[in-house]
Amino acid sequence: MFAAIRKLFGKPAPAAATPAPVLRHAPVRAPRYDGQLVPQLVNEHRELLHAYEQIGLLPERDRWDLLPAQLLAFKSQLEAHLLAENVRFYNYVEFTLRDDEENFNLIRDFRREMNSIARGVIDFVKKYQHPLTNSSERGAFLADYRHVGTLLVQRIEREEGSLYPLYQSS
Repeated sequence: MFAAIRKLFGKPAPAAATPAPVLRHAPVRAPRYDGQLVPQLVNEHRELLHAYEQIGLLPERDRWDLLPAQLLAFKSQLEAHLLAENVRFYNYVEFTLRDDEENFNLIRDFRREMNSIARGVIDFVKKYQHPLTNSSERGAFLADYRHVGTLLVQRIEREEGSLYPLYQSS
């Protein structure tokens, strides 16, 4: 009734008190286990190593001109693998170990270390996206290639030996 009187006399009716919206968090959904994930990731490792070895053959064949394109293809392949690994593997293992603080923190440390190695590989690829025309640049590439190859192999060995078994036993 007061609202109707205020409307007649030109005073706006006070805004009705609206309750604050109730914020509801969606229930945490467990990542799904995929029995084919680890074999898929291991296969991708083999493909990545093969692609990396092919890059190393280019200087031996004096095909420096093909290097930027091969590095870019390798980088794309690596990034797709890392995305699958981060989303499907690490999320699942971290979720299943969330109540085991020691192992959860171990997985988190591994993930950070693996991401650091991956950044080093990506930086290597970016560094050599231009034609290498002189012996100094080519020598630097060869040294970096060996170093990055060592890191890549170490990463793969650690994942397959220490981390992937956690997925299968979670």
